[in-house]
Amino acid sequence: MLKRFKEYFQKITSNRNQHREKVLTVDNHIVEVAGTRYYLSQALITDVPEMLAIERAVYAGKTPWDENAFKTELRRQSGRFYIVMRHEDRLLAFCGCAFDDRRHDAHITNIAVHPDVQGRGLGHFMMKTMIDRAVELDYQTVSLEVRYSNTTAQRMYTNLGFEKTGIKKRYYFGDHEDAIDMTYRLAPKANE
Repeated sequence: MLKRFKEYFQKITSNRNQHREKVLTVDNHIVEVAGTRYYLSQALITDVPEMLAIERAVYAGKTPWDENAFKTELRRQSGRFYIVMRHEDRLLAFCGCAFDDRRHDAHITNIAVHPDVQGRGLGHFMMKTMIDRAVELDYQTVSLEVRYSNTTAQRMYTNLGFEKTGIKKRYYFGDHEDAIDMTYRLAPKANE
């Protein structure tokens, strides 16, 4: 009896891991956002220099994450999902998320859209992609931190359904700006 239970448990665990792996990958493909076609793909180590360039463009020459932080995240074998969006072979936006099975939370670790294309729906599209992945995994929440001064991002997150759930005092390295915690609560999946 114990042997059959172990076999059953292994099969369930294997199926769950295969499903999770499938959900946390993306086939490179073209997507249309607000009438423009973009190439969506999973982020690679070779994308890091362009990701840093976007951060410099967004954050007045600074990079909140350095090269090693990005590379460490992209090398993780489990629980991380990073996507990039290109137009005419130029990387314009990226988003990363940490998927925590224990807490059933998908935490947005980083998102940036080049200033040249902000306001065209790329941030919204990437956030929706992460929310959809969390739904597929039957998670309870999607969470993030956002700078207190970044009212544009806060507005986008609120429009997506995120709620302000707290403040982290002096959260950001360098300028010690406060961060607002925001959470999107996912409805439980209907039984299939």
